Amino acid sequence: MARWRVRRSMTQQMLADRLRRSKSWVDKVERGARTLDRYSVIQEVAHVLRVDPEVLLGQPQATPVGTPDGVDDIRAALARYDIPRVPPRTDELRRQVGHAWLTYQHAHYGQLVRVLPGLLDAAQGVRSPELLVQAYRITSSLLVKLGEADLAWLAADRAMSAAGDDPLLAATATISIAQALRACNRDHLALTATLSAANRLLPDPARPRDHEVDGPFEDQITRQPHDQRGEGRGTGTGGGGVARQRSAGEWAVGGTLLVQAALAAAGCGEHRRADELTERAAGVAARLRGYDDPHRTSFGPVAVELARVLVAAQRGDAVEALRRHSTVVRREAWRRLPAEYRGAYLVDVARAYLQVGDLRGAARALVDADSIAPGEVRCRPLARTVIADVARAQPAPAGVARLATVVGLTR
Repeated sequence: MARWRVRRSMTQQMLADRLRRSKSWVDKVERGARTLDRYSVIQEVAHVLRVDPEVLLGQPQATPVGTPDGVDDIRAALARYDIPRVPPRTDELRRQVGHAWLTYQHAHYGQLVRVLPGLLDAAQGVRSPELLVQAYRITSSLLVKLGEADLAWLAADRAMSAAGDDPLLAATATISIAQALRACNRDHLALTATLSAANRLLPDPARPRDHEVDGPFEDQITRQPHDQRGEGRGTGTGGGGVARQRSAGEWAVGGTLLVQAALAAAGCGEHRRADELTERAAGVAARLRGYDDPHRTSFGPVAVELARVLVAAQRGDAVEALRRHSTVVRREAWRRLPAEYRGAYLVDVARAYLQVGDLRGAARALVDADSIAPGEVRCRPLARTVIADVARAQPAPAGVARLATVVGLTR
């Protein structure tokens, strides 16, 4: 405020007079001793200084607002069945897929929309099941974000088809299927799909021995995910059979399936089952130590704790949800999660704050989400709905009133 006052050749007294405030009030605001915590006051100051409120707040719009253009191009790419004549090299495609994942995890959705049509064409040309599954999974995840749930379901189904007989690739594709089904409000179908896949991949929860780790966890990852020695689902045969050892990637994918199953169960009102599934996921997470997450699951103890928050909110226990939330976001592992993951979670937490009528808490969660992953807040239809709900308050919290202005919502 001081910088713009000086640029407009005003003294503190002149600005105070035009605002009908005291010179002391202006001085305290400029020194940071007093906070501008009401958007109506920010608008008044901006009007006198002849600047946009966003400029005055020092937060000019840097992220595109609204659903990015280009979804039709993705739809067209999904509808193409002709194979490129000159497919790229596998190593080049692998690099492109890795870059697309990073773009998604940083919530740069506008950039990713432009990249995906070409990536889908290239993946079909190389005919690598692993890379094709990943390309379809990225596409499905982005389309869920953009509110295109039916198209996301199509992309996830393509991932499942591309996985073929590979059980681990099929399990990763099921994660995308579950997310798309939940976005379509088909929680029962998502629950069925994820439970079936998790039970194929993980030990039987009814057999405690199958959950034990014989020796350090690192010993469990010496065999590759598709090693078929010791067939069956880890139960062994007869009296002397041994459980099949699983890779860290298999445990992470299985744990993610359980988290998705828990969220689906909560979505269809099976709250007790949701709690049981999060407990089972927590048991899986406890076995993971420092793996490189090749399947982009972000699974671990913190991911399970975030799921507990969302499950509690879903069953209407917002107080319990917010108690858990305040604890988990102080953990170091929270800051290591991808920006997209944290931003999406915070939007859901804002909805939980709304349940208990805590508008300031909801506003704080939305502002935090915008600072972590602006694309998550400014490009997603779901986030815009939450912003609108909070901004209807009179007076609206300053941070959310600013977001409402940024995303073009009228109050």
